[in-house]
Amino acid sequence: MTLDRIRNFGIIAHIDAGKTTTTERVLFYTRRIHRVGNVDEGTTTTDWYPEEVRRGITIFSAAVTCEWRGMMLNLIDTPGHVDFTAEVERSLRVLDGAVVVFDAVSGVEAQSETVWRQAERYGVPRMAFINKMDRVGADFAKSLESIRRKLRADPVIVTMPVGAESAFHAVVDVLKMKMLAFDGEFGEEVAERDVPDELLQEARLYRQHTIEAAADFDDELMAKVLEGQEPAEAEVRRALRKATLANRLVPTFAGSSLHNIGVQPILDAVVDLFPSPLDRPVVEGVRPDRDQKLRFDARRDTHLVAFAFKTSTDQHGELTYARVYTGTLRVGESVYNSRAGQMERATRIFRMFAKDRTESLDRAGPGEIVALIGLRHTVTGDTLCDRKDPVLLERMRFPEPVLSVAVEPKSSADKDKLDEVLRRLSKDDPTFRASTDAATGQTMIQCMGELHSEIILYRITTDFKVPATLREPRVAYKEAILAPATAEERTVVKAGERTIFGHVVLALQPDRTGVAPKFTVALDGETEKAIRRYIPAIKEGALSAAESGSIAGYPLIYLEARLVGGSVTPESAEAAYSAAALNAFRKALAKTKSTILEPHMRFDINVPEEYAGAILNDLNKRGAVIDEMLSAPGLKILRGNVALSKMFGYETARRSLTQGRGSFTMEPFEYRPVPEHELKQRFGGLLA
Repeated sequence: MTLDRIRNFGIIAHIDAGKTTTTERVLFYTRRIHRVGNVDEGTTTTDWYPEEVRRGITIFSAAVTCEWRGMMLNLIDTPGHVDFTAEVERSLRVLDGAVVVFDAVSGVEAQSETVWRQAERYGVPRMAFINKMDRVGADFAKSLESIRRKLRADPVIVTMPVGAESAFHAVVDVLKMKMLAFDGEFGEEVAERDVPDELLQEARLYRQHTIEAAADFDDELMAKVLEGQEPAEAEVRRALRKATLANRLVPTFAGSSLHNIGVQPILDAVVDLFPSPLDRPVVEGVRPDRDQKLRFDARRDTHLVAFAFKTSTDQHGELTYARVYTGTLRVGESVYNSRAGQMERATRIFRMFAKDRTESLDRAGPGEIVALIGLRHTVTGDTLCDRKDPVLLERMRFPEPVLSVAVEPKSSADKDKLDEVLRRLSKDDPTFRASTDAATGQTMIQCMGELHSEIILYRITTDFKVPATLREPRVAYKEAILAPATAEERTVVKAGERTIFGHVVLALQPDRTGVAPKFTVALDGETEKAIRRYIPAIKEGALSAAESGSIAGYPLIYLEARLVGGSVTPESAEAAYSAAALNAFRKALAKTKSTILEPHMRFDINVPEEYAGAILNDLNKRGAVIDEMLSAPGLKILRGNVALSKMFGYETARRSLTQGRGSFTMEPFEYRPVPEHELKQRFGGLLA
């Protein structure tokens, strides 16, 4: 398959918007499956894991390959629950396009905004699918407005709904100016019909807006618009493709995946409007030994550049998922992991179909997304390349865990097994960490929420057969400095018969531009040149020190550690610079005041109107801030933020207040200082 005939795209959305149901229709219409599965029945292709089946949600991203109109479609179905946001992040890192699914009743929801920002960070072109037009309260116009207002995007209509709620039965393709009906048992037969008279004016208005918006990106189309000529459908699609690739317009579609309406036009748009790897051919990185910026182009570069975006471990072993950007990855051929500084060899290469290794390959070329067996040192975010032409691609940024839970083996005999399983799971999941509490000796796991911790426990006990239990969850507190501070450290250490030297000056300062601590270099040219080879060791020492704050030993966030000075002698050694950086960091930390932070969460609660008062009253008692309250027929939608510490067990309370009706989701928002009046109560003597 040539590069221009490949489309790498994902389906992303808030939980329950219909991603997996949409994916199932895509696989059915492309004839990769012969029977349509159902999320509620646990029979879908991409939700194969037992807990996905039991809970009716997606937990792990799943890659599938299919064909449409002679094109190879590499599709990744992603989770919608915020606890598994890492799966979305790493998928978007390697994809060329994303279909963002919205619930036509709720419009843009909390996690919709999160996945949109993730796609924006990687410059991924998007199209919008306003799904569930058959639901009570579905409102196409209101959903469009929420996309404009909350995402600051410009949706342009390609298909509009015919009817709404129970009357929804077809869509109008405004570029063709035809109504599309979806006949057959599962809507597999698309029939073009005339647009109903009562919709003609609305369809023409949508069409005119789409043409005018697209014309800004195509001179020929603009000339026709200015001359009052009617452009051909192909001309509009060509211009719309340019605008989509430039991330300026968002082609938008209406439908109901569950009722088999409106999915095939999205497949056509993936082919017509999304980029091939040739449309996004350049990948940028740095040469690790020189910090020199490099660019590789799939159209001409033949040496290997591939990105490992996911590892997956079970009792059968490890799989590494990779996207090849340039060159060729071959079975049995040695490749270089530039982050680990290790040679690797893939013993098998597969094309995946959800959990199944469907096609064994002897090689993978540019634009391909494959799974590899045999890589021992590679973790999420690593670059595979030629040893002679090393490059490091930009790694991904993952959110900080917000929940801490003690995990214990059922017997002391299982302690070593548990430690090994936690190590393997930490390698697979960048938002999961395991550590030992210095005060209690307990093994602690840090994760994204209660559901995340439950899935981790299931994997420990079921996938790896290690009996274990979880204790009550606790908030994963952090610390932050309140003012800048600078410190200097000279380390002179006897190492055997020789003396090693390291000299570092570090400046710490608060930095709210990112959660995780940053390390930067601010040296004059001569000093930087002299000390350059020791900078990786200095960075390692400084960031290691940031793992423990001065108040209660919680990790530091919202921080920049800047290297502002240092010197080199003939006795200089990496180990001494790492130690000097660690000690300089601690000295600076002791000079400034710190505070304890706790995670605040954004919530999104859908509740029947008659229970809204009780829910509001309960949220007020928990100190929640209500940012938005929307109304739909018989429904109130409450959005706001609240401290995570006030929300443990909330789902049980919500069910009790609403007799189990409605829905509730929560996602990390930001870290804020623990209120003064609660500090002593929670941390006691630590603040003395």
